[in-house]
This record gives sequence, C-alpha cells and structure tokens, in this order.
Amino acid sequence: MSRGSDRTGPGTDERARKSPGLLLGRPFGVPVYVTSSWWIVAVLITLVYGGIVQSRLALGPSAYLLAFVFAVLLYASVLVHELAHSVVARRYGLPVRRIVLYVLGGVSEIDREAPTPGREFWIAFSGPLLSLVLAAGAFALSFFADPFSVTGELLFQLWIANLLVGVFNLLPGLPLDGGRLLGAGVWKLTGRRHTGSVVAAWGGRVLALGVVALPFLFAWSAGSTPGPWAVVWGLVLAGFMWMGASEALRNARVRARVPGLRARALARPAVAVPADLPLAQADLRAREAGAEVVVVTDGEGTPVSVVHPAAAEAISRARRAWVPVSDVARALTEHSTVSADLVGEELLTELTRYPLPEYLVVEADGALSGVLRASDVNAVMSGRAGDGRG
Repeated sequence: MSRGSDRTGPGTDERARKSPGLLLGRPFGVPVYVTSSWWIVAVLITLVYGGIVQSRLALGPSAYLLAFVFAVLLYASVLVHELAHSVVARRYGLPVRRIVLYVLGGVSEIDREAPTPGREFWIAFSGPLLSLVLAAGAFALSFFADPFSVTGELLFQLWIANLLVGVFNLLPGLPLDGGRLLGAGVWKLTGRRHTGSVVAAWGGRVLALGVVALPFLFAWSAGSTPGPWAVVWGLVLAGFMWMGASEALRNARVRARVPGLRARALARPAVAVPADLPLAQADLRAREAGAEVVVVTDGEGTPVSVVHPAAAEAISRARRAWVPVSDVARALTEHSTVSADLVGEELLTELTRYPLPEYLVVEADGALSGVLRASDVNAVMSGRAGDGRG
C-alpha cells in the first residue's frame, strides 16, 4: 500500500525525522526502514503457510523455513514496488524522504505532491506495473522448474507475492495506488486535485466495506460459514483501509486551504527595538505602533531575536522597567526569514523545509513586514483561522 506523505503545517517535519524502525539500507539513495510489526506477519505466514508447504513437498521442519522465505519474498516484493514509486518520483524532481515497511505493506513518503495529474498517474502506476512484470517473469520461469522442488516452490512464491502486491494495489480507493490512479483521473477530468482526492478517499471507504463483507459472501456462496481467521483478517485489513481513506479525506480538506496561505496577510504587525531597551518601554512602543510582536535588533539595526510571549508575560510589572528585551527573546537563525510575496505551496514548502516557531516576513527591499508564527499557519491549515491570533 503506497502513498505520499502529506504535510499539514510547519511542525510536521519534526515528527517525521524520528526513526520509524530498523534501517535496512539506502537503495537508490532512499532510506528503507522496517518496523517491528513486520515480525507479526512473518510469524503468521510461517505458521499458516508452513503446513501447506509440508503437504506439498514433505520437507519436515524445513517446510517452515521455506514458509518464512515466502514472508521475506512478500516484503521484498513490497519493497521493489515502493522503490518503483520512489525512483519515478525522484525522476520528476519530487523529494523522497524514506520507505517504511510495516505490518500490512509499505509506504513511500514523498515530501511534495505531483504537480500534474499525469505525473501523479505514473508515480502511482509504476509500483503495480513493476510488481506485475516481476510476477509474469517468475511465472514464466516456473515452467522450467519442477513444481514439487524447492526451486519450483520459490518461483511459485515469487510470482504469487508480486501478483498479490500488484493486483491488490490497483483496487480503486485510497490509500492504495489504485486510489491515486482514480484521483489522478478525476483531477484530469475536473481540473481539481481536491475533487480527485475526495472521490478516491470515498472509493477507499467503499472498498473497506467490501473487504469486510467478502469472507461472508464467499462462505454463503459455498453454503458454509466464514472461518474465524478470514473474518479477523478481513476486519483488520478493512480497518486499515478505512483509516487510510479517512486520513486522505482529512488531508484533502487541509490541502484545499493551501492556496489561501499568504505570508504578508498572515504576518503579525511587528516593531523593532534595540536589545538593551527595557521591556516596559518595548511594550509602550508596541502599543503606539499597533504591533503584536517585538523584534530585537543589534547595534546595527539587524534583527537578531523575537520576544517570546510566554517569557515576557512571566516578568512582573515592577521588573519590566529594567529587564531588557534581549532577556526574554528567542534567537533568530539564518533560516528565520521568508519573503512577504510567498503564497500557497511555495510558502508551505519554505516553512516545512526549516520548521521554526516564528519567521521574519520581509519585503523585496528588505523592510520588515511582520512576524509569521507557525501556530498561525497551523490554525489556518486546520480550519481554526482565528485561534492562533491572540
């Protein structure tokens, strides 16, 4: 199961830096991680499939070793599938953060969305396409091996694994690749990415309901009752798909607000004061200027820090007359400045590249336009436009 990661605000990348599991390597320069949950599936596949291998090949305990190899081949197939997404995305100039393999598949975390429906289509389709090509190749090779030999069994496992990964991911609903293909098609027809995402997300919810019903439909058609394992796996898989589709719906609503982001409009009015100015006098200048933020400058008038609201409020009225603003200010960095002309995706990209609590917003001539707080951007992106301003 593959999807690109969606950013919902300037603080998102901080969480994304945390390691999601064991680093396996960096094929094509893309970090690949496997989470500990993989062992859950590996053990279940080994136990269930081991009995099947034993009945086919009569290998004794080695049948379970071969079943474990199938679990490895299944996730190797998922990895190849995800690498196809990542390689195509990078060829289109989109940064790929990492690939994560987990209990129900894998995910390619792509930091930016494709700019056109055509590129979105090919990034999404590359994974299932490669999986099906590998399945066809292994299927063809299986004709040259004894089906009741270890080699024949491994080839059988390889083409089955890739067929499962390829076909399942083509189902038309998010978070599957087929959902991204559906979304790209709707985007192309309507000219609206948001519409495509919503349709694909609802497609994922419908598929989730279908997955729950499938074991019962198969059992009723055969005149029996569904097995408990089939029901459990159906519920687990459907739950994952429903949550992924619901997340996609939420992200679509968030992404619809991105075009409304404007650095100049979101910037809070600011006043610049020297570092040794007492806090009480800085308060007075801010009120006279109608400013909400106090920017601290050095001897040459260059902004070096921004007064931290919580730290300033902690200073009592009596002490404000002699505590300098530099004592309650948060230092600026080389990445703390953004252009007042940045809007939409360009602004969000700049903020997520270097997540900080606030940014100086400057005009083309270098004049200070105001201070943009990350909390204000997150409030707009979450639909709480007025919550961060206070």
